[in-house]
Amino acid sequence: MPRYEPLGGDDLEALDRGWERLVSEVGIRFDHPEARRLLAEAGQAVDGDVVRLDPAFLRAQLALAPRAFTLAARNPERSLEIGGDAMVFCAAQGPPFVRRGDERRDGTFEDFRRLVMLVQASGVLDTPGRNVVEPNDLPLDVRHLLRTQAMIRLTDLVWSGEPSSTVAAEDCIRMAEIVFGGREAIERQPVIFANCNVNSPLNFDERMLEGILAYAAAGQAVIITPFLLMGAMAPVSVPAALVQQTAEVLAGVALVQLIRPGTPCVMGSFLSSTDMKTGSPAFGGPESAFGLYASGQIARRLGIPWRSGGGTLTASPAVDFQAGYEAFNTLASAFLAGANVCWQTAGWLEGGLVTSFEKFAADVELLDLLQHQFTPVRITDETIAFDAHAEVGHAGHFFGAAHTLERFRDCFWRPSVGTTDNFDRWTRAGRPDHATRASARVDELLEAYERPPLDDAVEAELIEFVERRARELGDPVEAGLLD
Repeated sequence: MPRYEPLGGDDLEALDRGWERLVSEVGIRFDHPEARRLLAEAGQAVDGDVVRLDPAFLRAQLALAPRAFTLAARNPERSLEIGGDAMVFCAAQGPPFVRRGDERRDGTFEDFRRLVMLVQASGVLDTPGRNVVEPNDLPLDVRHLLRTQAMIRLTDLVWSGEPSSTVAAEDCIRMAEIVFGGREAIERQPVIFANCNVNSPLNFDERMLEGILAYAAAGQAVIITPFLLMGAMAPVSVPAALVQQTAEVLAGVALVQLIRPGTPCVMGSFLSSTDMKTGSPAFGGPESAFGLYASGQIARRLGIPWRSGGGTLTASPAVDFQAGYEAFNTLASAFLAGANVCWQTAGWLEGGLVTSFEKFAADVELLDLLQHQFTPVRITDETIAFDAHAEVGHAGHFFGAAHTLERFRDCFWRPSVGTTDNFDRWTRAGRPDHATRASARVDELLEAYERPPLDDAVEAELIEFVERRARELGDPVEAGLLD
């Protein structure tokens, strides 16, 4: 479908002047000596932790990254094409709390497992990502092992690795090697994402740089994502935020290409506003929508795939009308802007503090609706259906027409949560609201879930690796967690 591109030539040139001045005069801080060493050897001006970057150098580094690439899944039919006109969708990422019905509490490993199963069963999500909810009942230093092992066993999809330390990144890479046949195999064909957030403004912190160094060395796809809430981590204007976002992305991509030229990279975008009365994040507003439109246009001009920050973002604490319209505005903007990778697409609630089971089911339906809506309609002699008019004639109806009877089962999109019941039928059913119906849909999806097959030898090697690494990290895995 056509992409919505609101920026003119003068706008784009002004943004270019802005990011070029920002990287060369203010610079970017890199909190890791290896990153600074690589950039210094490449001729960039290093002053303490800050590196001032030559815009021509950044453009040359960007040209080394592929415009499109493939991530292999262990089920080849679920491999992902990244770039061009392709779009892939990921569930919510990072919330520490979970909600089902009226209960809001810390996320657990069992919640994590159930949400990963919902991703597999959804039919519209392409990856569980890394942490659809934080399993707070697991020791922090072994969470990455158990999360990764669960995603491998419970899905046959591409997953995302832990980027926040060298140890965790290397463990996730090793598990990918076990699944796909060794280091050489995954370097030849990347299999995992690493989403690395910039500690905006203008700072790559040590932990994210450890992840970038590890995943880039292994040739795995690296998403460089500035985290920009305008008014907090970026100035309070959309153009200024776009300049900052571009500067931070190009600096990260340049570093990735210094580590391993040709490594797949994605331009990340998480750009929203702040409620200037409370300081709380705000989502689904016009500024973030415009930021998405512009980000897509900038990424295509740069020639790099891009990730949108939304998704089905909302600040609402409940699965209500606010949650619905903010989620729709953010997700529809990502479609209009042509996001290649769409993060935070199911379950996000309460400004990202909560993964909601009901919101997950509601968001999956919204995503399914938009996937159908943005599929071009074929206009042919057959779809024009002249014969149906000839059969029905004037002032008749088409319920019994041959054209209808051949197509009625799948001619229109049907909701799985929404209802077309009239008032009487809805009343007899107990007047269920959208959240109630979404809860029932969660149960249906979990009931329909089927665990995909995994080679016995691969599973045994994964279990042995996780158990050994957990002991080495000082937190042996409890019995039953690997079942």
